[in-house]
Amino acid sequence: MTVTHHVRVYRSEEDLPREEQLAWKIAQVAVDPVEVEPEVVEMIINRIIDNASVAAASLTRGPIVAARAQAFSHPVSTGGKGSTVFGAKLDERTSPEWAAWANGVAVRELDYHDTFLAAEYSHPGDNIPPILAVAQHAGCDGRALVRGIATGYEIQVDLVRAISLHAHKIDHVAHLGPSAAAGIGTMLGLDAETIYQAIGQALHTTTATRQSRKGEISTWKAHAPAFAGKMAVEAVDRAMRGQTSPSPIYEGEDGVIAWMLDGKDASYDVPLPAAGEAKRGILDTYTKEHSAEYQAQAIIDLARRLGTARPELRDPANIASIVLHTSHHTHNVIGSGANDPQKYDPKASRETLDHSVPYIFAVALQDGTWHHVDSYLPERAQREDTVALWHKVTTAEDPEWTRRYHSIDPAEKAFGGRVEITLTNGETVIDEIAVADAHPLGARPFGREQYIRKFRILADPVLDASEIERFLELVQRLPELTAAEVGELSIIAKAGVLASAPEAPRGLF
Repeated sequence: MTVTHHVRVYRSEEDLPREEQLAWKIAQVAVDPVEVEPEVVEMIINRIIDNASVAAASLTRGPIVAARAQAFSHPVSTGGKGSTVFGAKLDERTSPEWAAWANGVAVRELDYHDTFLAAEYSHPGDNIPPILAVAQHAGCDGRALVRGIATGYEIQVDLVRAISLHAHKIDHVAHLGPSAAAGIGTMLGLDAETIYQAIGQALHTTTATRQSRKGEISTWKAHAPAFAGKMAVEAVDRAMRGQTSPSPIYEGEDGVIAWMLDGKDASYDVPLPAAGEAKRGILDTYTKEHSAEYQAQAIIDLARRLGTARPELRDPANIASIVLHTSHHTHNVIGSGANDPQKYDPKASRETLDHSVPYIFAVALQDGTWHHVDSYLPERAQREDTVALWHKVTTAEDPEWTRRYHSIDPAEKAFGGRVEITLTNGETVIDEIAVADAHPLGARPFGREQYIRKFRILADPVLDASEIERFLELVQRLPELTAAEVGELSIIAKAGVLASAPEAPRGLF
């Protein structure tokens, strides 16, 4: 069963026992020795494959080149064996917090891995790089790694269900620091006191504004979750050395809720597994078939379907207007409701375009497909007929789609919308989609076969065939891996691939 914990702000003179604090209750979930269920293990394997897929496709992109260079500027720390970095040889290692950094950037760069949406937004797969980095450094086996990842996902999902950060313009990675710290604690078998202190420190250091996802979106979008993972690793290290953290971090009079979220009169109901209850949060998450913001996944599938069935819709000369009726989030974050002129700018950055549903709908409608590179190329974004069509696309919030977005019933929870296309001849075309084709309730749900296919497609240009097979064979034996085999859970680029990337400017390190 799930236990709902009521969380509110406490004045300094009020008594709030540690045992009643949310950070302590999260720590209790982390130390619970409950076994990981087989279907959860299988999904963890899927998500490690998924992360490796998108990391492979990112190996020569600027942010990853810079993050990798930073990581390899730091030697392996003295407390363990060090951690691998995506693309590099297995014996080329760095300190775990820097591996978490480099690999976290690689996983997030293309906005192409898993997602969970509720009161807040999240990419729970961001938990994997820091937990895996620590596993390799500390010599953890596959069973311990599985347990740690299960906790990371569970805590991330539970916080996202209950506490909205974006409503107060706080970036969603503030839920990632605590979840990654908890997951590392589970994997290492740390006591509740140590995990509690690490959670407090990880949250305290990872709260930041949402400007990283507003207007002209910068390369920091990929770095933000990697920073949270790096901070989680460092927070665990400090806590293991007996150092304490701000407390109560959530409920305090000057804490996160009182000053960054809903204020001193706020309260939240946070669901957490009861003692002995399996951690199943990962099963409520979903991955991406397309490299774009998750709320655009279903919209891409809708646009592909419409453009294929009605090719005349691809010509802007035939279109008077296109209105996407959708949820509050889609309208206000990636739609015209954001009031970001950059979302209609043909010269906008890739990071901005993958957060522009008007652009995404126009290109998917015209092309009948979506590609993680080609769909964002400057020449594609600046094509005259695409710009003309794109600028006829707007979004509108629909209360029913917003309600379905927030529904706790999986059968009706939806991330799509209804499109109304008015043609210049007066005809109106109306169609809708609730969930993406790859969603568990979609037309073509992702299973192990689809995760492997995605990996093969994205890895083929940059990994040798033998390396693709080595990784897939290894990861699918995850629970039985020895510590030495966990240390090999990475991907090695083909000869010359990393060297082919433009060299990052030199920094301090």
